[in-house]
Amino acid sequence: MSNQLVVLTGDACCTPIARERMPAETAAVLAPAFKALGDPVRLQLMSMIASAPEGEICVCDLTPAFELSGPTISHHLRTLREAGLVDADRRGTWVYYRARPGVLQQLATLLSVDSA
Repeated sequence: MSNQLVVLTGDACCTPIARERMPAETAAVLAPAFKALGDPVRLQLMSMIASAPEGEICVCDLTPAFELSGPTISHHLRTLREAGLVDADRRGTWVYYRARPGVLQQLATLLSVDSA
């Protein structure tokens, strides 16, 4: 069973937390994404995936960037998938990952601070 993050819409979404208190239901939906990004390896993986020039990146290009075993990288990627931060497609023996821009934008908006 997946805990995939659903992009929130309407009043449940996108009000910066510096502006008003977040409802408990919204916090419960978004917490897994922030928790997933709380690990340095997953944060680096997310950065590599989100900044991939072609919009996606093969696990074969992610694994060599770390001094970790393949199963450990797979675990971290699965955590990002289950948190709803990335999507993945299997092509032959390789899996390609791409960021979910709507989710990333939502998290960024929540953390934005008005300069006014």
